[in-house]
Amino acid sequence: MFFPIDTTIIYLIPAILLTIIAQGKVKSAYAKYSKILTKNRYTGYQVADQLLKEQGIYDVDVELTSGHLSDHYDPLKKKVRLSREVYNGASIASVSIAAHEVGHAIQHAQGYSQLKLRNAIFPIAMFGSSMAWIFIVAGLFFAETGYTMMNIGIILFSAAVLFKVVTLPVEFNASSRAVKLLGSSGIIASEERPGVKQMLNAAALTYVAAMATAVAQLIRLIALRNRRHR
Repeated sequence: MFFPIDTTIIYLIPAILLTIIAQGKVKSAYAKYSKILTKNRYTGYQVADQLLKEQGIYDVDVELTSGHLSDHYDPLKKKVRLSREVYNGASIASVSIAAHEVGHAIQHAQGYSQLKLRNAIFPIAMFGSSMAWIFIVAGLFFAETGYTMMNIGIILFSAAVLFKVVTLPVEFNASSRAVKLLGSSGIIASEERPGVKQMLNAAALTYVAAMATAVAQLIRLIALRNRRHR
């Protein structure tokens, strides 16, 4: 049974607003700090390469990847992949992003427990996220089994929510490592530290928004399930 007005959408409004704010902050921070070069003029590649070697990590490669701000660490292939503007850039934004991705490589090398948990949850979360809506939508159609099917969908979607929750401490920790490493290695000057922190904090807010959206969506699904069961 469908409802002409889905009032449960109200649960998503705060998360949507937070997402808009987070995206705005990231764009603003990147626009600002991508124009400010660091005093030492290290490129993103040089930053990543130096920090990895300083930590005794020699089995991780740094390579160029396509896309805008598509930077990431690949734990399976042990590669820090940097977008062109970060790889070649010597701005505060570039060194911040490069150091953040190195933070993930260090987490991997040191067996950081939260990263292990996130990597273990990932395939389950992807499966749950893709299958959940099949059961949710089917549950709206079938009278007798609809409630059960929606429950299955909610359980599956919960795995995706858990992944978003576990991701937060992993990202915060990588950013914290980045700030400390950039300072201790002498790559940035002390007066550049606030800019690095502002850049990384803005990026971290996007993960908070993603988690909030996932939680809000889960609450919405539960509300739909409860209304369907009346």
